[in-house]
Amino acid sequence: MGRRKVKRETPQRKTAIVPMDMLFTCPFCNHEKSCEVKMDQHRKIAKISCRICSEDFQTNINMLSEPIDVYNDWIDACDAIN
Repeated sequence: MGRRKVKRETPQRKTAIVPMDMLFTCPFCNHEKSCEVKMDQHRKIAKISCRICSEDFQTNINMLSEPIDVYNDWIDACDAIN
């Protein structure tokens, strides 16, 4: 009697973690990667501003907020005004 063959699984590849963007496209001047988000967790305030056209937006944040959340709030506020 022979031994049973062992089925070996191939090791799974780990996917690389891509960091989230901190620079975004400005909705006013349409320059790519010109808006930078600065988050102050102690004051619970985030500010996003464009380096080209000097437009800025400030919003309240919580401990779970990310820079993309601040950018989405800015886009929503722009859509609400228009």
